Amino acid sequence: MAAAEPDHALYLCRVFHARHRPFRHAFSYRLYTLLLDIDRLDHLPWPLVHERPGLLSIRARDHGRRDGSPLRPWVEEMLAEKGVVLKGGRILMLAMPRVLGYAFNPLTVYYCHGPDGRLRALLYEVKNTFGDQHCYTVPTPGGWDARQGARHAHGKEFHVSPFFDIAGDYHFRTGQPGDKLALDIRLVDGDGELLVATQTGRRLPLTRASLWRALFLHPLVTLKAIAAIHWQAWHLWRKGAKFHRRPDPPVRRETKPTDVGTGT
Repeated sequence: MAAAEPDHALYLCRVFHARHRPFRHAFSYRLYTLLLDIDRLDHLPWPLVHERPGLLSIRARDHGRRDGSPLRPWVEEMLAEKGVVLKGGRILMLAMPRVLGYAFNPLTVYYCHGPDGRLRALLYEVKNTFGDQHCYTVPTPGGWDARQGARHAHGKEFHVSPFFDIAGDYHFRTGQPGDKLALDIRLVDGDGELLVATQTGRRLPLTRASLWRALFLHPLVTLKAIAAIHWQAWHLWRKGAKFHRRPDPPVRRETKPTDVGTGT
């Protein structure tokens, strides 16, 4: 199969992080990520495969319940806890694939739409390097704003970096995936902004050619991501950043996000 279904895409991306306190530390690196309709994962161009070994693969056990069960029922269950019902609407997943069997996605985003195509919710699936996972589920009653995407905030609940404690709020500004990809996440506490993390990208159709191009540019993208995290952690330790021991992962519970405007 030469090309994937139209709803699938590949983004060549730049990731940028900047810490503001108690000292400034910034870095950026490039990678690629995929935008996939989770109901059409059997329609993928080689060398990307679904639920079987391959050079590039998508496996349900890397996401959601992490047990290999289908993703849609899990996403719908998470949304139902917030009173959001999709009624069969489309769910797009933004994630990196497994590369030679190795998977690591610091952030997976699920764009959840109603049957009318309107954005109903965003689900942010966050992983740390200890193997833990936590999800922030955010209803988006205003859908997309044409200029600013979807904007919202949520209290931090999950240990990601050992150089930050679990305090403050995340402020999200998530753009509608189109020709461009834009994610902007800021960690804010009572003294102001602590951290900004962005991911921006340029869309390509998901085809054999675009996959081979991405592989040529970033051959071991998941390994690159985790290596970059540890490399920057060493620099933070060297600069004297305070180390926080990993707490027990949070027990899944319903939490009410702080809505700071959904672009109505």
